[in-house]
Amino acid sequence: MKKQSSLLVLFLSLITLSTSAQTYNALRIPDTLSGTTFNLAMKDTFAQILPGNQTITGGINANFWGPTLFINKGDTVHMNVQNNLNDSTTLHWHGMHLPAVMDGGPHQVIPPGTLWQPYWKVTNDAATYWYHPHLHETTEEQITKGLGGLIIVRDSVESALPLPRTYSVDDIPLVLTDRDITTANQFSVVPYGDSMMVNGTLRPQYTIPAQVVRFRILNGAIERSYNLGFSDSRTFYVITSDGGLLSTPVALTRYLLHAGERIEILVNCSGQSGTNVFLKAYNSTLSQQTPGGDLFPNGPFANYLARIDFNILRLNISNQTSNPITAIPTALRTVTTIPAANANLTRFLTISDTNIVGIPGASFLLNHKLFNINYNNYAVPLNNTEIWQITNSGNFGHPFHIHDVEFNIISSNGAAPAAAQAGWKDVVFVPANTTVKFIAKFDDYADSLHPFMFHCHISLHEDEGMMGQFIVTGNNPTGVSEITNEESRFSLYPNPASEKLFVKLKEEYEGIYYLRLTNSIGRTILMLPRPQIENGIDISHLTPGIYFVQVTDEKTLKTTTQKFIKQ
Repeated sequence: MKKQSSLLVLFLSLITLSTSAQTYNALRIPDTLSGTTFNLAMKDTFAQILPGNQTITGGINANFWGPTLFINKGDTVHMNVQNNLNDSTTLHWHGMHLPAVMDGGPHQVIPPGTLWQPYWKVTNDAATYWYHPHLHETTEEQITKGLGGLIIVRDSVESALPLPRTYSVDDIPLVLTDRDITTANQFSVVPYGDSMMVNGTLRPQYTIPAQVVRFRILNGAIERSYNLGFSDSRTFYVITSDGGLLSTPVALTRYLLHAGERIEILVNCSGQSGTNVFLKAYNSTLSQQTPGGDLFPNGPFANYLARIDFNILRLNISNQTSNPITAIPTALRTVTTIPAANANLTRFLTISDTNIVGIPGASFLLNHKLFNINYNNYAVPLNNTEIWQITNSGNFGHPFHIHDVEFNIISSNGAAPAAAQAGWKDVVFVPANTTVKFIAKFDDYADSLHPFMFHCHISLHEDEGMMGQFIVTGNNPTGVSEITNEESRFSLYPNPASEKLFVKLKEEYEGIYYLRLTNSIGRTILMLPRPQIENGIDISHLTPGIYFVQVTDEKTLKTTTQKFIKQ
C-alpha cells in the first residue's frame, strides 16, 4: 500500500465534494455478445488507466473486464472459456441456476492453456447477473485485475413491458468498484481502494437522453458497499433485485448496495435536457460495522473513502431519442414467493469473529470453521424447500451469497424485508448482531461429486476461508464405484484422428459425467462437463502427437483413460 501517492490518486479520482475544477473521462461501455454460443478468452493484459505507465490488468476478450452476454430464458447456452492467463482460474456464472459441474466454483479449476466448455439451459428470469473468477485463495487478486463481465437475461415477461432496453442509450450497465493505485499506476490487491471506478473508468461521465433511463448496477467491489443516490436527491425506481423483476417499481432516494448485489433502476430525466446530475455514494452515513464505513487510516485495510460522500458518475442529460420511454410503469409482474410453511427444515448457520493463530487476517468464520474444499457442510435432498437462518454474532456485516438457487428473504431480526428486497435474491446482507432468514427450493441438479458454494461475497473474506459448500442429493451415485476391474468403458475412433474424435460408450453405461483431454506430459487441454458427444470432439486445433482422453462415467463416477494419436 502506497502512502504519499494516496493523496495524489485521491485527487485524481472522483471523490472530492467540489466538482467545478474536475475533468472527466468518457464512461466505457462493455462490448456485447448474444446468441447461444459464447467464446470467452481470459488473458493477462495492460490498460491505460492513468497517464504514464500502463496498468497490469486482466480481461476477457478485452484489456479490462469482459463483454456483456445477452441470453434468453429457455435457450441452451454453450460457453467456450479459454484460459490464456499465466495462472489457473475458474469462471463462475453468478446467480445462474445450473448444474454444479457447470457452475464454475472452486472445483472447476481451469489450468493455463485449457479450454473449458460448460453449457446449460437458461431457466433464470430476466435480470442482470454476472460472471467472475472463483478460484479459492486467488479470487480477490483476479477480480482486482479486472476479470469479470455482466450477463443480461431476457424473457417474454420483461420484453412485454414498456421499459428502456436499448443498450448504451437508455439501458446503461454500471459496474461499481474501487481500486488502490500505486505511484507506478499499478493496482494493489487490498480490500479498499482510494479511486472510484465505473466500468473500469476513473472520473467517468456519460450522456443520457431526457427521458426514462434504466441503469443496471452491479456492486463489483472487493468489499465496499455503496449507499446510492443522486446529487439532487431525486427519486429513482428500483425495478429488479438480484434474480428478477419486482412486483412494482419501488420509489427511493437511497439504496445500500453490497458486494455482489445487482439492482436495476429507472430514472425519469424528461424535460431536463442541458442539465447534469451525479450518481453518488452517500457513504458518510455508513457505520464502522458496514463494509466501506470501517475507518482505518493506514495499513492493508486503509480506507480513504470511509465516512464521506463521493461522486460515482457524472450524467449529462441531452435530447430525447426518437422513441422515448417517458413514464415509469405502475406494475411489473406478479412475484409469487415461497411460503415459509412449505419448508421441509430450517438450517442454522453462524457468522462469527475469530483470531486464528498462524493464519494472518482470518478473522471471520462461517459455522465456526474455515473452508475445507474436501468437506461438504450439507447434503440437501433433491426437491427440499429450506429456510436458512444465518445469525451474525460478530461486529461486522457480511453479504452472504449462495450458488444454485435464488431465494426469498423472510426476515431480518424478525422484520420483513424492505419492498426493494422482497423479490428474488442470491445475495443478502447480514448486519452485525443480526439474524437473517431466507427460503429456497432445491428442485434439480442433484450431484454427489461437485458441490455448490455459500460464502461471504467480500472477496478477501471468502479467500481467507469464509465459505462452505453443499451437495444436492437425489437418485444419483454415492461416489463409490461398483466396478472392480480396470476394463475401459469406452472406445475412441478414428484413431489416429485429425479433425474430430468420437467416443463410443459400452452398452451398460449411461453417459459421460466429465471428459478431460490431456497431452503426453499430463497437461489438461480440454475440459468437457457432461459432453454432448454425438457430433464428436473437435481436435483440429491440436498439434500432432499423443493425447489421452479421461472419461468419468455418469452412473459410477469411475474414471478410465484411453490414448489416441492426433495426426
